[in-house]
Amino acid sequence: MYISILKNLWQVGGDRLTASSDAAIYLIRCGGQAALVDAGCGGAHEDLVANIDDCLQGKGKMTHLLLTHCHFDHTGGADAIRQTYGSKIVAHVKDAQYLEAGDSEVTAASWYGCRLAPLAVDIKLREKKTRIEIGTRTITAHHWPGHSPGSLVYVTPMEGKVVLFGQDVHGPLHPALLSDRNLYQDSLKRLLELDADLLLEGHFGIIEGKGAVRQFIKSYMDR
Repeated sequence: MYISILKNLWQVGGDRLTASSDAAIYLIRCGGQAALVDAGCGGAHEDLVANIDDCLQGKGKMTHLLLTHCHFDHTGGADAIRQTYGSKIVAHVKDAQYLEAGDSEVTAASWYGCRLAPLAVDIKLREKKTRIEIGTRTITAHHWPGHSPGSLVYVTPMEGKVVLFGQDVHGPLHPALLSDRNLYQDSLKRLLELDADLLLEGHFGIIEGKGAVRQFIKSYMDR
């Protein structure tokens, strides 16, 4: 089961699609290649693979797994995705350190009653803004700290729309996650500047229309 969003864009994981503990998982086809945004906790890997394969129908090799941040509901299934598809795992260096160390506290794996096995990250982003070329598509990663030190959002144009993969725009902020309220508020202001038409959020799903996206982001400012 999956949700079609645009011609080459689907939600393939998350509550009611894979497992209730999974954050939303999105799939982008980029010509002959494809990318997955986040990987859930990993407990429903076979269901996730079935959804991905149904969408791609053999038309697109999944070369990249784009992690938005280190939290377990987004990363617990990352290694299984790499083993299945040979995808390169992408994360910001400031969160990659906790994944590679298998830190179950900062990654919140312990919140799910799990332990995070050390996860090697193939591509570590360091800049505030990085262009990633995948097949025929350019996806831009923006460092978006606050919820976690190395949170990222990904932006790409599709069908005349600015699509923003903004997992966990809503937070939460917690000392155990090394959250920073001031950085989070600054990051929310920068999200507004992206002027997205479509926000694909980690736990609130698909938010469509510039006005609706702006309203959603603003609702978390200065709380």
